[in-house]
Amino acid sequence: MNKRLPTPSAGFTLVEMMIAVIIMGLLVAMAMPIYARYGNRVKANEVAAFMTTTSLALETYHAQSGTYPATLAEIGISEPALDPWGNPYRYLPIDTDPPPKTGQVRRDRNMNPINTDFDLYSTGPDGRTQTQLTGRFARDDIVRAGNGSYIGTAQDF
Repeated sequence: MNKRLPTPSAGFTLVEMMIAVIIMGLLVAMAMPIYARYGNRVKANEVAAFMTTTSLALETYHAQSGTYPATLAEIGISEPALDPWGNPYRYLPIDTDPPPKTGQVRRDRNMNPINTDFDLYSTGPDGRTQTQLTGRFARDDIVRAGNGSYIGTAQDF
């Protein structure tokens, strides 16, 4: 009897396949945080664009009426206006009669108000905030400060 020995096949072994899956998993694990940071940067740019156009609309309203509107709905922005993370934008007119309570106004690290006309900000990716910008929950907020001279993250202000 002529017995033939099995010839080796050209496929992958189980060990080679497991090594390939592990390498792909490591590459995905390294790429995900980079992609998440990029996504948050894109969303922060969307917020900055919204805040710039809204600030212009609020300034136009102020020039026409002499006061800032009580809500964003008065300038045609449906409420609640949501940021890219699904959180409502926060708006507080400061230069109004009567002025808001001082505890509501956003403040910098020296406890000085960051605006004298109005506060407009997004609570950022975590959806949480604090009045003082150096607070733990306020650092990722996208804020308008210096009466519109700065729009960006609270930690960079």
